[in-house]
Amino acid sequence: MGQIHHLITQLGRDQAKALQPDPERRSLVDVAAAVLEEERQELGITYSGFALTALPHRRLPDDQPWERRGHKIRLLIEPGRLPVRNGGFKLYGVPYGSRARMILLYLQTRAIQTDSREVELGRSMHEWLDRMGLSVGGQTYRDIREQASRIAACNLTFAWEDAHSIGFEKGSIVKGGVHFSANAGSSQGTLWEDRVLLSEAFFRELKAHPVPIWEPALRHIQNNSTSIDIYIWLAYRLHSLSRATPITWPAVFEQFGAGYSRLRDFRKRFIEALQLALAVYPDARVDVEEQGLLLHPSPPPIPEKKFAQLCR
Repeated sequence: MGQIHHLITQLGRDQAKALQPDPERRSLVDVAAAVLEEERQELGITYSGFALTALPHRRLPDDQPWERRGHKIRLLIEPGRLPVRNGGFKLYGVPYGSRARMILLYLQTRAIQTDSREVELGRSMHEWLDRMGLSVGGQTYRDIREQASRIAACNLTFAWEDAHSIGFEKGSIVKGGVHFSANAGSSQGTLWEDRVLLSEAFFRELKAHPVPIWEPALRHIQNNSTSIDIYIWLAYRLHSLSRATPITWPAVFEQFGAGYSRLRDFRKRFIEALQLALAVYPDARVDVEEQGLLLHPSPPPIPEKKFAQLCR
């Protein structure tokens, strides 16, 4: 992908596209060019545990938990229940897909930026979703509402295998739920109640282990949950390397291969998602080899000084 960014810089978008042999590569040129043209410096933040594990990409049966193992970490998400208006409780399955990832990104980013567990929703979240290319209406509104409820209901546990990092115990990410207001989607732009409260344990771990990402990059891949996961993983991993580091295909499969029974099927789809993630991360240096991936030390999406400035 570094070659595509170089071609765009040297020749421009149109000539770079003309040199590509197939439609998929030409589409990547458009994404890479759009990212190079971005002038905004909005910051996104996520917890390091989400860089090493991830939510499911597709819907599970509502009563089925989700467990993933990453490098020295395990993630367990269990379905939960929320009260309903006519009394009783409704079971919500595990959050999944790109919409759940984007909602979590907003909650985590705002919590760090304001240094508060209490996160403003309503108009602020409406404006953020619009900025990220997620117009709130129709099916998008229904998808976001569903995933927000799943996030509010679920119990989530991160367990680190490092003796010095215990993660946090089973509990909800959001305390009090994420409730849609009666006039959601109205001209006033109100989506939810005014604010929600992140759990104390989740907020504590997020502050201790934040991963800064470049928000405009995610806007260009917001419909591809695998590319979102890869981008966050690379943002966490590459800048901490001191030398080129190989990652075998079985290791890549263990982290990202949920939903695939065969490595060869996974490998093709993963490479496609990787190329899209690299298109929005121009400084990332990753080689795809027969044995796996070769990761090279690379600058983070947000320089440390800029991260400090944007968090003030």
